[in-house]
Amino acid sequence: MGDLISTHLDESKREVITARTGELMGEFGRLYERQYAVALFNQMRYDVEGGGGPQPQLLHRKVPLKNKSIFSGALFQYLEENKKWRNRFLFIPDSYNINYYENKQAHERGLHPKGSINCAGYRVLTSMEEYLELLNTSLPGVKAKVGSSPFLKCATQFPLILWHPYARHYYFCVVTEKEQQKWSAVFQDCVRHTNNGLPEECKVQTPAFTDAVRLYRQSHGHYGTWDMMCGKPPQILANLVMETLLPEMRDLITPKLKGKMHERQKNWMLISDAVYGLVQSQAQAQYEAVVQSCEAGRPPLETTIRTDMDQIITSKEHVTSKIRGLVLPKAEKLLKVSIQPYISSILDALMEPTSRGFFEVRDLFFRELVDMSKNLLNDGNKEKLGEHMDKISMLAFHPVKMQNGYEKMETLSLEGLQQRFDVSSPSVFVQRAQILMREQMDDAVYTFEQLLHQSLEDQEGEDLCKTIQRCQDRVIKKFDYDSSTVRKKFFREALLQIFIPYMLKQLSPSCSAELPRFQELIFEDFSRFILVENIFEEVVLHTVMKDIMMAVKEAAVQRRHNLYRDSIVLTNSDPNLHLLAENPAIDWAEEYGGGQEEAGGENAGDPEAQKRRRMKQVVSMIQLEGTASVLPHESCLEVPNVGKIPEEETEVHSDTSLSQKSEKQVPNGTKEDVNRNAVEEKPPTNRSPQKEEEKTMENSPQDTESKSAIDCAIQEIDKAVQEEEQENRTQKEETEIKADTHLQEMEGSTNKDPPLGSEDSAVREVEAVTASDQQENHITEGNQDSHTEKPICSLQQDDSGVQSPANEVKVEEHPMEKQECNDAETGEDTGKGESAHVDHK
Repeated sequence: MGDLISTHLDESKREVITARTGELMGEFGRLYERQYAVALFNQMRYDVEGGGGPQPQLLHRKVPLKNKSIFSGALFQYLEENKKWRNRFLFIPDSYNINYYENKQAHERGLHPKGSINCAGYRVLTSMEEYLELLNTSLPGVKAKVGSSPFLKCATQFPLILWHPYARHYYFCVVTEKEQQKWSAVFQDCVRHTNNGLPEECKVQTPAFTDAVRLYRQSHGHYGTWDMMCGKPPQILANLVMETLLPEMRDLITPKLKGKMHERQKNWMLISDAVYGLVQSQAQAQYEAVVQSCEAGRPPLETTIRTDMDQIITSKEHVTSKIRGLVLPKAEKLLKVSIQPYISSILDALMEPTSRGFFEVRDLFFRELVDMSKNLLNDGNKEKLGEHMDKISMLAFHPVKMQNGYEKMETLSLEGLQQRFDVSSPSVFVQRAQILMREQMDDAVYTFEQLLHQSLEDQEGEDLCKTIQRCQDRVIKKFDYDSSTVRKKFFREALLQIFIPYMLKQLSPSCSAELPRFQELIFEDFSRFILVENIFEEVVLHTVMKDIMMAVKEAAVQRRHNLYRDSIVLTNSDPNLHLLAENPAIDWAEEYGGGQEEAGGENAGDPEAQKRRRMKQVVSMIQLEGTASVLPHESCLEVPNVGKIPEEETEVHSDTSLSQKSEKQVPNGTKEDVNRNAVEEKPPTNRSPQKEEEKTMENSPQDTESKSAIDCAIQEIDKAVQEEEQENRTQKEETEIKADTHLQEMEGSTNKDPPLGSEDSAVREVEAVTASDQQENHITEGNQDSHTEKPICSLQQDDSGVQSPANEVKVEEHPMEKQECNDAETGEDTGKGESAHVDHK
């Protein structure tokens, strides 16, 4: 691969890459410096004058994922260097970068990962057909024939591919469809998070950067939305360079590529990745230099703004009125003919999937709290509450549970309007709405946590379920109000993103030539803070904003999608709640004793190792290796199929023998989760082993080989159970005969009156011998039944799976317990009975 890159990227081509990057960065730097001063003035003016929308009702968590990881697990990765599939361990921290290791032990030992994937700009594909279709667009004129063998053959029928238009592609495989769905949800969440990379708290740098990028693209004729406006600033600038550089490099390099069509496509991807890496490194260095230069010149700008703010505002308003006189007649005509007829239809297209997505988020929050209340109804101690709340606290960052809400937004379609208004694809709006869904869910969960924690401290004796219900109702009302506010703001911003570029493109040819003369109306000292091109865009924005606000208000009045009217304001409706926002984060597991883990082993003294061990994982997924463990360097093509244990929340009806078998085969650290999933969450019920296994096979998604292996195991277990029961019955009959004989010998061995209590002692001794033998048989049966999830006969259960009081009485009337009580009165040694009783319990 190194020879390929060095051959096609020689010194002359590297000079071309450096020159094109330098040209773009020079132009961008000049725009950024101009926009930086404007953004600084706008921020300082906003701080002085204030403003903003309605006050949110829900609290906001400052550091949501502290000491949390998103996901980790093993799957198969295709290595391009040796063209083989290898087992790899993936770990996704709170940064949402995908780190892959040689194996799980390498991660636990704190070794550096084999590689890390920043998912900004990637797409998650789950089929080779979709991937090959995108691959054919990478080299125009070089297309693979339908049915021709590609350079990549997936080891299983469940691939996961990360595709990027410029960077390297990553290929993974899993064994079951359930795993593919979960990994796909996690990967999509990584893409969604990293695409939203510009921090909103940077009130000066972020708007200066976005305005500079937008103005640069407009100067080159690109006015519409841009899919590659994703990632951190150096990545966005690299994408900007690659838009024009890649076609040029493709024309220079592709005629020299040799081999079959798929090989040429593969080689071009490797070359494109190398070019992208060079561009990104150069863009990052030059961008950091521009930012440092602007930050160094910030103090004198702030001084000027504070001193002359009133004069700057007056001068800007004067220039704005002059530009409005030029632009307004043309803008209103364009608005009436080309914009107003389409506002309602585009708004309806946005509202339908967005409202369904937010409703699904609300419903998920409600269901999780109801399930927690049901689980706490019978066993309502605070330790169980801590376990449940520890999971609910990360509900917003659980991509698998949130996937249903995200998928509702995926149905957004602007077909027929995209070409008219130059909208490249609806993905920009889809990902933004999904980010807002996650933020609203986390705000609701965090508010519920704070309210519940306060209620538990203030009202110790109150019923726990009633407290949860009261806090839940308060949060649901606040969620409905905030959800309406967030959606209306999203609709307004989306409509502006669609219409403003179109209007600027239509008005710029007739207005741009006259704008420079307005610059003469601005004092030279204020010219850094007042730019006529920015005022031109503001005038166009205000022209269409009135119609957009009216359309959104009318939609709220109709209540088609549960939107509150703007007249309904809940400002300071719950002033005491916002005092809780300053409280530290609640660690439910630590405070209520649920789920604590002790750090041990060879890395017990290593703080980093202990930190990694304490780091809790938002999404849990355990692989059950049905027949053999996967070696770290083994080819995926030679590895047998791997079964799968569902999420902890999924109901699992499985054989205890299979659970014990999985405890031996799953990786270290997962045994506790397996026991929780397979046994503790579903108490044993009086089902026959055969019916239990039939239900297990229905609920467990396994492939054909796994089913046959489990069927064989079930038959062997049933046969062993029948043989053991036959042996136990024989031993029991022999024991009863021995007991009767022993009793007759004791009755005939004495002719004088026994001492007081000796007859009772003899009877108790016989009962003890009989019960001891029965106890041994009973324990043998219990051990055997533990392999088939059959409950102990004396511990009968009702339909609810909870032991009834009557059954508890039966347990207390066991002969061994009678002997223990009587022996306590006579002072006799009952060591043997006590040990048997302990074993029984």
